[in-house]
Amino acid sequence: MEIIGLLFWLFFLFSVLTPVVQRRFLEAQRLRMIHQIERKRGTRVITMIHRQESISFLGLPLARYIDIEDAEAVLRAIRLTPDDLPIDLILHTPGGLVLAAEQIAQALVRHKGKVTVFVPHYAMSGGTLIALAADEIVMDENAVLGPVDPQIGQFPAASLLRVVREKPIAEIDDQTLVFADIGEKALKQVRSTVIEVLSANGMGREQAEPLADALTCGQWTHDYPIAVEEAKALGLPVNTGIPEEVYQLMDLYPQTSQRRPSVQYIPLPYEPPQRDRGRGERRP
Repeated sequence: MEIIGLLFWLFFLFSVLTPVVQRRFLEAQRLRMIHQIERKRGTRVITMIHRQESISFLGLPLARYIDIEDAEAVLRAIRLTPDDLPIDLILHTPGGLVLAAEQIAQALVRHKGKVTVFVPHYAMSGGTLIALAADEIVMDENAVLGPVDPQIGQFPAASLLRVVREKPIAEIDDQTLVFADIGEKALKQVRSTVIEVLSANGMGREQAEPLADALTCGQWTHDYPIAVEEAKALGLPVNTGIPEEVYQLMDLYPQTSQRRPSVQYIPLPYEPPQRDRGRGERRP
């Protein structure tokens, strides 16, 4: 019985300590890759990567969004950066709190050095608002941004206002009226913030106002993907060509492991298949 009890405690300690050691090792790898990017580009690298990660030895998923803690951390990193040192922000997020996103955007706009935002996959909602503060947005060819129209609870603010406009006031409940009032204020505030951020980055007001209207008016669903070409057509300073090191860094932020992966492939670059010119057959 003593041996069984000892084995149980050894297994328990192993189950507890293994995830801790793995996490520390993963964090060390991330820091090394961040240093490598900084040395190569001569910048301060800040990452805001929101993915579901497992916590504790139970493997519980933790969903991440832009929150006040993120804003505090980014603002602290910007304060520690010399005014003339460029900043590279690697952004991967579904969005989050408007307050936190606005704080980060305003801080990036005030930084005197060049600000580059890298979007390897997506930066939606509040992530797009932050990207608007960059001097240059570098996206993967398949990456997307999104609208920044505010959401009141689970409803788009623009849709709440449409209900109030099109439905008799006597048939609208008090809660919807309150939500619509909050939504109207939120739309004005977010639109004003977008114009302020774009104008501070040198965009003329005659261009900033239509762009702010397009992103905040609710003409799209909140998860509408704004791809590279559309972002350029809107007037955003978008380019492609993300450094390979950024993709390598993203690989160090794995999703929560599952029993059966839904996507599988051999993680090696493939050469295009060669064909025999005379017979049209593939060469081995």
